[in-house]
Amino acid sequence: MNNECIINLIKDAVLNEIKEKNNNFNNIKVGVSGRHVHLSKEDLEILFGENYKLNIKKELMAGDFAAEETVTIVGDKLKAIEKVRVLGPTRKDTQVEISSTDAVFLGVKAPIRISGDIRNSAAITIIGPKGVVRKKEGCIIAKRHIHMSPNDRKILGIENSRISVRVKGERAGVLEDIEVRVNENYNLEIHIDTDEANALNIKSGDFVQLLT
Repeated sequence: MNNECIINLIKDAVLNEIKEKNNNFNNIKVGVSGRHVHLSKEDLEILFGENYKLNIKKELMAGDFAAEETVTIVGDKLKAIEKVRVLGPTRKDTQVEISSTDAVFLGVKAPIRISGDIRNSAAITIIGPKGVVRKKEGCIIAKRHIHMSPNDRKILGIENSRISVRVKGERAGVLEDIEVRVNENYNLEIHIDTDEANALNIKSGDFVQLLT
């Protein structure tokens, strides 16, 4: 084998390795978000008692955590969903995130919103062990989104504020209009709700392919 053949073989091997790494990077991990509640400090104390502190059950990303505590939520049909997980730390405004299926069951007209955008959203009642909170707004269906760091965004070459991904498998499909959320403390992960996950037969820890 002459030198030219050896060089070509090495070049092909390097190019294949680069291609494989790029393909792996374009495979984004999925996180499926179940219904949950973010509480303001004031509402936390009404529901759980004065000066109450949430107990950490599981660390999430960017300082967020799933708490040991749960609440019951009640909609306009006076139907209730129990054991809804509280996420911490406390926020400025209380927010309840549910799926479309939950919204139908509860009888609430929850809009699809990015987290934090609760103006003119649905009313909801929250019941804790020490009290009850009735919110005139604050209940939403979380809009699908992707968390990434500035470096992730640079490597992926994402310039737009929204992306699409392809889901493979028996219920293959494409998820479009995924909101891009960038923060130095974020891990690269797409967040969808349980309705979307069930429709595509995917779960937390599965991977989807970045399209744009």
